[in-house]
Amino acid sequence: MEWNNLTDLGQLDQLVEESKLAPVLIFKHSRSCSISRTSLDRLERNWKLGSNSRAYFLDLITYRSISNEIASRFGVPHESPQVIIIQQGKAVYDRSHFDINYTEIEKQLAANAG
Repeated sequence: MEWNNLTDLGQLDQLVEESKLAPVLIFKHSRSCSISRTSLDRLERNWKLGSNSRAYFLDLITYRSISNEIASRFGVPHESPQVIIIQQGKAVYDRSHFDINYTEIEKQLAANAG
């Protein structure tokens, strides 16, 4: 899985523009949380999507201000771990903790790509 690291607030504008062409996935990860590590491992093990969807990784301990801006900008309450899919500049899907399911994510990305 090829991650694009979210490290700057300006990247959110770029991400919104990208979401107008294809869905964008954001994974918010906490290095201090075992559930987050497990969710990340499961996602990476199962990732097979060969689409033009981009995946962004946010280390929310280091970049908490970006996490706060994501919650504000997209109207999605902060969780960790959390997956958010952005399409046309809006959050169209979000799940956290053990509700993060690759099969469901794959379906959502495919559904929102067309």
